Amino acid sequence: MTLIDKIAWDDTVLPFQLDRADVRGRIARLDGVLSGVLKQHDYPPAVEALVAEMALLTALIGQSIKLRWKLSLQVQSRGAVRMIATDYYGPEKEGEPARIRAYASFDRDRVTDGAGFDQLDEGYFAVLIDQGQDMRPYQGITPIAGGSLTACAEAYFAQSEQLPTRFELSFGKSSEPGVEEHWRGGGVMLQHMPKASPSVSGEGGSGDDGLLAAEDLVHGDDEENWNRVNILLSSVEEMELIGPSVPPTELLVRLFHEEQPRVYDAQSVQFGCTCSEDRVRQSLSIYSAKDIEKMTNDDGRVTADCQFCGTHYDLDPLSVGFEAVKNDGDPA
Repeated sequence: MTLIDKIAWDDTVLPFQLDRADVRGRIARLDGVLSGVLKQHDYPPAVEALVAEMALLTALIGQSIKLRWKLSLQVQSRGAVRMIATDYYGPEKEGEPARIRAYASFDRDRVTDGAGFDQLDEGYFAVLIDQGQDMRPYQGITPIAGGSLTACAEAYFAQSEQLPTRFELSFGKSSEPGVEEHWRGGGVMLQHMPKASPSVSGEGGSGDDGLLAAEDLVHGDDEENWNRVNILLSSVEEMELIGPSVPPTELLVRLFHEEQPRVYDAQSVQFGCTCSEDRVRQSLSIYSAKDIEKMTNDDGRVTADCQFCGTHYDLDPLSVGFEAVKNDGDPA
């Protein structure tokens, strides 16, 4: 595999379909995206792992939805990690990359040396879809359970969408000869094609806390097909997911060659933030000059930092708020 081939698959999501099993899926490879997300912050290792996992889930889920604007995943918790937020912005034009950003809010004194999921406590995992102006936003939530954010995402699709869904992820810091240590991640998402059948009902499912799980939603031939492709996916190795030595197309053939895999055009993704000085000014436009005065620092400036990308904004207090003054001295 040449260096060009390696680079070509970095930061992409490849959609595919397994025709024999009536299953669709995505393979994600994130390199620069994870580095862009994580280098902005001094996260402890356990928090880095949670953010990397959420970014991978966001790439896989975001590409599976025909978005006009934005998909967001959020975790709210009473644990050491209070919140994780990620955004996936669909391409603005055909052929352009999608954009991903992410950050975590946490109590550093409470973070332990344990696994990432151990830093969470009671709370919820949420999926939010914003299709833009004049479109009603969608929100679905599921409790934090199952031992991983991946399990939370699978429970969300089973409970809220009644779609059998499986994720297999791998991520970590990569040390390659002659290359600075950096983050790499990869994952596969499988999802049974939706059926025009009545909703599943009942008092509970086989998942944690009585929630529906994927196995509660498939029956007969669908159950056999779903179980078969899940067994095949379970044979994947971590280095096959992360790469870069195994291209996603080769991985598909290795795992699912008997399922008649069919691939579609890959979607490139990149780290990207939507913050701007104009947005900061807009958020401050509801405040009076007296309110703005209370927000100034010791140097008499109004400052703001983007949680996602770390950009620092330094503004003249007279130029913000609904009583802002123009350059000519008149109110804006």
